[in-house]
Amino acid sequence: MGSADSKLNFRKAVIQLTTKTQPVEATDDAFWDQFWADTATSVQDVFALVPAAEIRAVREESPSNLATLCYKAVEKLVQGAESGCHSEKEKQIALNCSRLLTRVLPYIFEDPDWRGFFWSTVPGAGRGAQGEDDDENARPLAESLLLAIADLLFCPDFTVQSHRRSTVDSAEDIHSLDSCEYIWEAGVGFAHSPQPNYNHDMNRMELLKLLLTCFSEAMYLPPAPDSSSINPWVQFFCSTENRHALPLFTSLLNTVCAYDPVGYGIPYNHLLFSDYREPLVEEAAQVLIVTLDHDGATPTVDGTTTGTAMDDADPPGPENLFVNYLSRIHREEDFQFILKGIARLLSNPLLQTYLPNSTKKIQFHQELLVLFWKLCDFNKKFLFFVLKSSDVLDILVPVLFFLNDARADQSRVGLMHIGVFILLLLSGERNFGVRLNKPYSVRVPMDIPVFTGTHADLLIVVFHKIITSGHQRLQPLFDCLLTIVVNVSPYLKSLSMVAANKLLHLLEAFSTTWFLFSAAQNHHLVFFLLEVFNNIIQYQFDGNSNLVYAIIRKRSAFHQLANLPTDPPAIHKALQRRRRAPEALSRTSSQEGVSMEGSHPAAPAEPGTLKASLVATPGIEKLTEKSQVSEDGTLRSLEPAPQQSSAEGSPASEVLSWKSKLPLQTIMRLLQVLVPQVEKICIDKGLTDESEILRFLQHGTLVGLLPVPHPILIRKYQANSGTAMWFRTYMWGVIYLRNVDPPVWYDTDVKLFEIQRV
Repeated sequence: MGSADSKLNFRKAVIQLTTKTQPVEATDDAFWDQFWADTATSVQDVFALVPAAEIRAVREESPSNLATLCYKAVEKLVQGAESGCHSEKEKQIALNCSRLLTRVLPYIFEDPDWRGFFWSTVPGAGRGAQGEDDDENARPLAESLLLAIADLLFCPDFTVQSHRRSTVDSAEDIHSLDSCEYIWEAGVGFAHSPQPNYNHDMNRMELLKLLLTCFSEAMYLPPAPDSSSINPWVQFFCSTENRHALPLFTSLLNTVCAYDPVGYGIPYNHLLFSDYREPLVEEAAQVLIVTLDHDGATPTVDGTTTGTAMDDADPPGPENLFVNYLSRIHREEDFQFILKGIARLLSNPLLQTYLPNSTKKIQFHQELLVLFWKLCDFNKKFLFFVLKSSDVLDILVPVLFFLNDARADQSRVGLMHIGVFILLLLSGERNFGVRLNKPYSVRVPMDIPVFTGTHADLLIVVFHKIITSGHQRLQPLFDCLLTIVVNVSPYLKSLSMVAANKLLHLLEAFSTTWFLFSAAQNHHLVFFLLEVFNNIIQYQFDGNSNLVYAIIRKRSAFHQLANLPTDPPAIHKALQRRRRAPEALSRTSSQEGVSMEGSHPAAPAEPGTLKASLVATPGIEKLTEKSQVSEDGTLRSLEPAPQQSSAEGSPASEVLSWKSKLPLQTIMRLLQVLVPQVEKICIDKGLTDESEILRFLQHGTLVGLLPVPHPILIRKYQANSGTAMWFRTYMWGVIYLRNVDPPVWYDTDVKLFEIQRV
């Protein structure tokens, strides 16, 4: 039958459904079959032919018909899973039901009265006709649907390759089939890479889209302060009830990590072959991160989840097997496969800039960053593996690229946050700081000053750019950015002059009286920068003549800090002066230098761009936990000091409390010793040339002249309910905005975030 006819028949059925005021019997197969039996409609057709207004009308005016439609569609999927979908007709019915449910489910979720519908059992429906066992009927509709999707994802000749040698063999029995032999892609725990098959990929994609739609009930609940709200769909799907949990987890992970968008390493190959794998990979990444949205299991350092060791400590309810499997991956070659795959995909947009259009540009880097975050957070062995070699730099460079590229774009605030969170997590480990000393030779065109130096220089230059030329909404991230620099500073062997100047420019900007007193928390930024300088002077003085020279040149900034006004009139005057010319940060006086060749300035969002709102992130004191590094390199957690209550909250009284704590002793001592010597060289040699001074500083030493080195303080990221909630809203916002064809959730009443136009 022609597709025009089948669209017409399908549309007729929809109209009948919306106009029938009387309930249609579940047994009236002639009526219900019109929706899936004789039609060949694509998912785009289904979205066009079933308008939102009509779904809502049926929901309000003939709810029993909507209920029966959902019930019958699930029943058909269950039958397909039972039979194994051998005929083309059965395959078509399964796909049609899948598309129809993908269309309808969001409208069930947006209405609180309907939300329990899938979790109820449908009494008597279809029982007479099929005469099934009563206990099967007792399953809630949601469970039957999820199990059917799982079965269909490992259905020979439909979503996986058949292992039958000849057609004479009986069809593989879907119930005795060991789906671990049908994993979709080689990689973790599976060595065989099946032949690519376009139809199987497309069918998997349709079913994964339905699965993601089932999970999306989370979008219709407002963000809860305690993030412990469990998503019942994910909870059931990732429990032992799903016999395909392990092969599906492995299939999703391997499909993502094995994907190579370059097209077999040949530039421009993607122009010859359309890449049908990408939509599947994207869908797999989205399903994977949603199944891992889980706060219950807290993995311990050795990578096993607490709870497997001590059964009493198990969180109530079944454990999430996907989180469990992720946390138990431990083979080096598996880690290598995952890390290489994620790094390859994250670097993809950077390749674009060498040979424009030579490789297919992928769009799902935000999902990859969430996945990388989950891996590091749930599997500490993976985190240590990442930091064990300079491979971590293959993650760092793309993350810095995204941060720099997105800094002016209001619609990409979420991307800025996750990039910074990942770097904060990594910076809590000593190895990260050590790795940053590797010279940076990759020349990815980025809109930053040209410099010669290490990955540490790259990080500092990009952070400076974000702080001085990002948009206003990034200000909450300043604390995080500088905490990262503090965490790595004791290990930085040699900063370039460009990076040293950037750090001092930040100090000048943050220590103006106006900035220090215009908000209660602003002085933290100065404390962080002083801590960076102190760490480098005390622990890495020898290789850091550039920084020492920059500190000497900008010494007035430190004297100004030591002599800050403390009397209210003077502070008031500074604030008034600034009010006339408000500006986020002093953007001048930093010799910008030429940007890299081939780079484009970071662009703001196009007007009208859609973005999803985000919940606020916790402050740095909630986000991190202070640890002290002892002589042998081990970390000791520091109890937070009791907060002193400041006198009446007037700026003046607070000033006195923090001003006395400014850690200026080390720098003042350095200036006291070195400035006279440097001045003497200049007078003696009539010098204006800095190379001579740098040479002197390189050979100078402050041994025995500085105060006793302070212990190194590291602020390690610590999981908390605030960030868990932030990740949930961010992740679903990304998924909502990225699914435009078909627009699964568009214009439905989501509650987890708001969709706004820039």
